[in-house]
Amino acid sequence: MIKALEGLRILDMSHVIAGPMASYFLAQLGAEVIKIERPGGGEIMRARKSDTPGEMPTDFVSLNAGKLSLAIDIKHPEGARLIRLLAETSDIFIENFRPGAIAKYGLDYESLKAVKPGLIYCSISGYGQNGEWSGRGGYDSVIQALTGMAMVSGDSGETKPMKIGFPVVDIATGMLGALSILAAFIQKLLTGKGAHIDASMVQAALLLMYPHVTNYLTSGKMVERTGNRGYSNSPTSDTFACADGWLAIAANTPDQFKTTARILGLDELCTNDQLLDLSILNAPEDAFVVARDLDAVQQQFRDAFQMRPVLELEVELNALGVPASRVCTVEEFLDIALNKEQLDIPFMTLARGASGVKTAGLGFSFNEKAASHKQNTSELGGDAEAILKDIGVSDEALTSLIGRGIVRIPEKIAVNVDE
Repeated sequence: MIKALEGLRILDMSHVIAGPMASYFLAQLGAEVIKIERPGGGEIMRARKSDTPGEMPTDFVSLNAGKLSLAIDIKHPEGARLIRLLAETSDIFIENFRPGAIAKYGLDYESLKAVKPGLIYCSISGYGQNGEWSGRGGYDSVIQALTGMAMVSGDSGETKPMKIGFPVVDIATGMLGALSILAAFIQKLLTGKGAHIDASMVQAALLLMYPHVTNYLTSGKMVERTGNRGYSNSPTSDTFACADGWLAIAANTPDQFKTTARILGLDELCTNDQLLDLSILNAPEDAFVVARDLDAVQQQFRDAFQMRPVLELEVELNALGVPASRVCTVEEFLDIALNKEQLDIPFMTLARGASGVKTAGLGFSFNEKAASHKQNTSELGGDAEAILKDIGVSDEALTSLIGRGIVRIPEKIAVNVDE
């Protein structure tokens, strides 16, 4: 993979998922990322139970491979001063504390901009940097509830909220954070100016629901819970029970609808103006099929699908140009993808002791080649000596910092002293 960001230095004071995901992308694209952690035990993800005894937790490795680790107490004036010194040699600074939380240590944008003009400073938070709610803590499930995401999922008529079953907002925030940093970096190349980026989880949630949000903001159209129906609302853009499993299909256009009806023996539907809008079904231009009586149309398809094996239908529909797939568990799909016969996904293994951590990669690859990525995942404070000596900290000063608990390196943990 092209190391597009090689030569960039990033100070990363983020933790948990959203911020570390942003800096993970940048590290894998070649940037030098220095992860700043608290000396006591590092960030909370380091403390998760590992699936491999004696080795780092999978979750932590998957978000922090390729980063250097500096464990330093920013609450101590000397610790904060060292971060400011590092900022002078850095291009990008990432943090995901509550707005204003690190200003008292002189690590806010204005303070660091004073020592590093042109710095790109990315603040990641739950609710943004301004407004009455900016001081609230942001967590994925809470943001899903607030923004309406938990009321989009689920079938029509349900009243109980249903969150998405993985931290989708956290991951999207990290992706958007990385994108915004790259955009600011290009701007800096063109103008020499830095930027203060305000990336929030609420903004990411709105982007994930972009069509619904846009429709409501523009025309006041209310969002409906549609269960497994596709966005087109075509009667055959849905998930149907088959004889031995579930099948999701996206027969949105008239040709796709007619093909699906034909192989299921439902050709008569295509001439029934009481159930379907035939002006759309027979129009020369493609449009989404519209049912006049959605329940009646879908019931006929439900009855027909239940008579057929799911794999047989999946193969037949796709061969005829109708997107379709059996419903899999995550494990079932990954077993298919790992086989490499149907798909060629650039999976990536990150180094971790003897076992390694296998991931789905970055979601893209260059030039159809297997990617070469940064592999190391540092022990807490494992890179402190090299990083601090690089900015002029002497051996004697480093020994003092370690002895007073301001800096931590592996196997040399000292008791913190009062400020």
